[in-house]
Amino acid sequence: MQTSNETLVSNATHHRAELVSSHRITPESSREEVRQLVFRTDAPEFDGKPGSCIRVMAPGQYGNKYHTRLYSIADQERSGPIATQFSLCVRRCFYIDDFNGEQYEGVASNYLCNLRPGETIEFAGPVGYPFAVPDNRNANILMIGMGTGIAPFRGLIRLIYEKFVRWEGKVRLYYGARTGLEMLYMNDVNNDLANYYDQPTFKAFQAISPRPVFDVPIELDKAIERNAAEVWEMLNSPDCRVYIAGTNAMLGQVEKAMVGIAGSAEAWLRMRNELVSRGHWAEVLY
Repeated sequence: MQTSNETLVSNATHHRAELVSSHRITPESSREEVRQLVFRTDAPEFDGKPGSCIRVMAPGQYGNKYHTRLYSIADQERSGPIATQFSLCVRRCFYIDDFNGEQYEGVASNYLCNLRPGETIEFAGPVGYPFAVPDNRNANILMIGMGTGIAPFRGLIRLIYEKFVRWEGKVRLYYGARTGLEMLYMNDVNNDLANYYDQPTFKAFQAISPRPVFDVPIELDKAIERNAAEVWEMLNSPDCRVYIAGTNAMLGQVEKAMVGIAGSAEAWLRMRNELVSRGHWAEVLY
């Protein structure tokens, strides 16, 4: 008997994509290996956008045909009349078995990170499209991310400044990582976001753990609180979008910071509900 997930996978239209390139975007000295993978698909109906997801069908285990995992599209562009190139930002994951204490490789992440150019994957999607560029060029956009959650924001920032050339609203990125070495697209190996630092409406704010060796939480909330006046001004503007991507754990930090900025939990709840009701609040959490 199939589970609901297996039914979803079997009923979805599957595509194939060939790996074009795979590059590590964290320094070798970092304990975190994160790779930028660029794929090419000839599926004419595929219409991915930065922020939407694909469901990767990794080889299954224990008698299952597939081990599925959702990954956000970091970037996408046409590479021919039919072909489309898209990129994924993938962190090589491991987990500790609660029963025996052994460390095991994450199935999907290690499958993707071990791929070599020319090899292919099977996938379905895209699924969802939470991070849209507003039609109003005066709209303020507040992006808050952690870890590989920055991937769709990189594509979104590129789209804003390359497609629309001049954006009048404020574009602010708050991004958290365990250490400076793990600041994706903002480190010595890959600093793509530096291409937009000279844009007058764009600013990026970084947050790291004060004691990463002891796994002290990343101070994303404090980075937001240090810019409380501007954040509150953006939220109260006629057209503001709030986009959040990263771990479920980060949402508590965001809520804490926003409650402090708003002055009370009630005031923040009213603001958040208003943003949600207008379709101006979107989050992708894992």
